[in-house]
Amino acid sequence: MSYKIGFIGSGNMAFALINGLTYKNPNIKQSIYISDKDTQKCQDLASKFNINICTNNSDLVSHCDIIFLAVKPNIYPVVLNEIKAIVTSDKILISIAAGISIAFIESFFQANTKIVRTMPNTPVLVLEGMTAITPNRFIPKEEIDIVVELFESVGKVDIIDESLMDMIPAISGSSPAYVYMFIESLADGAVLQGMSRVKAYTYASQAVLGAAKMVSETRLHPGDLKDNVCSPGGTTIEAVFSLEKNGFRSAVIDAMNACTNKAKLLSNTKK
Repeated sequence: MSYKIGFIGSGNMAFALINGLTYKNPNIKQSIYISDKDTQKCQDLASKFNINICTNNSDLVSHCDIIFLAVKPNIYPVVLNEIKAIVTSDKILISIAAGISIAFIESFFQANTKIVRTMPNTPVLVLEGMTAITPNRFIPKEEIDIVVELFESVGKVDIIDESLMDMIPAISGSSPAYVYMFIESLADGAVLQGMSRVKAYTYASQAVLGAAKMVSETRLHPGDLKDNVCSPGGTTIEAVFSLEKNGFRSAVIDAMNACTNKAKLLSNTKK
């Protein structure tokens, strides 16, 4: 890829994306630039991945063709005001923040600015990410394909209508946190029964990984896969009964509703 790729911000998601991109294609390092107000954090990330540093955001935008806005949602107005005078119509801006609409970003620019709203999740760090993408009307298909290719190097990609974007954190962006809590709970239960903590995490994480692959690769309904494990009068159905009695599914759905409502609240303030 001949494009120069810039990251404004050096937080966790920038780290995860740069790690995935450079792991998949080591030669891309010379085409990646980064800038951040926190110069030490920026230098640390640049040193780790052997990528280029820009002294400020305007310099980075001038250098790069594709610019990731890898800052917190509340910082977007500051960054957009800072770079709006030098973003030309040939550059692509990629948003990775929850609640930031395409219309909000477009409102800072006069030209037909190319914008892609995305919501990746942190498993991009291990090349197993899930990224939802919504391009605006100014990006031709061949350039949408380039953005898709970037994210496909760190996991799976789905192009969706922007109306669905506010629920993506609940199902994908934030959901790894719920899964980590589940793995931790499984491990706690094993430790309670006498297994070592290290071994418990190995068993629990592999079980979750294997179960996820069963769903994605067999394409069977999760309910059917669950039924296949539940022998009549057996141990699994006893555990399932206990989970249902304690509101396992409703707790997950309630958490997703809370996450989506928060995303909508953020989005309503950035339209």
